[in-house]
Amino acid sequence: MNTADAKRVLETALICSQQPVPVRELRTLFDDALNADSIKLLLRELQAEWSQRGVELICVASGWRLQSRPEMREFLDRLHPEKPPKYTRATLETLAIIAYRQPVTRGDMEEIRGVMINALIIKQLEDRGWVEVIGHREAAGRPALFATTRQFLDDLGIESLDQLPTLDSSAGDANVLQALYGGNKDRQPALSIGNEPEPIEGALQPSISEADSTPEGTQNEPSES
Repeated sequence: MNTADAKRVLETALICSQQPVPVRELRTLFDDALNADSIKLLLRELQAEWSQRGVELICVASGWRLQSRPEMREFLDRLHPEKPPKYTRATLETLAIIAYRQPVTRGDMEEIRGVMINALIIKQLEDRGWVEVIGHREAAGRPALFATTRQFLDDLGIESLDQLPTLDSSAGDANVLQALYGGNKDRQPALSIGNEPEPIEGALQPSISEADSTPEGTQNEPSES
């Protein structure tokens, strides 16, 4: 198979896939006749070929995918006017703390934010697939340790945590939300701040201890993208 045909096969598979496709799966298209480096080279060439179009080929944590460019959003919204879910500032601040300080316990988050964190906020982030429990700290009560997931990276359109906006250490922990949300707002509309006022922490239900708030989970294994 020549290069043009191989790229056509890859392009078709990516267009038809609803999820990012890792390189190891793309190799099966060619019965492993092409190694990972060859596949990545072809993907880079495809990436360049799509550079002037309204759709771009990018690599995220879970693999490669085709997606619309940010500047196309206003036009696509006219076709499908559905709005992305919005999250309160308290929810996004909690997510930002986990992203930049992981692994962290609920107690760590509360110390950074300076207020109690409602258990429903963490559950919302878990239900969205952005955070998970990766273990427990060896301390009194063995509190759960939270970290972000591959889905979180995919939704931000990045491959690894190293690509998060740089956090100015001199600015303090209060700016983690601005670094996470502001630094990626053109690439990830899902991280929207709602217009509703921030709920009072602890108002929805009594505080739950770290040891009891979240079941133990497992950490994602690294994938070849």
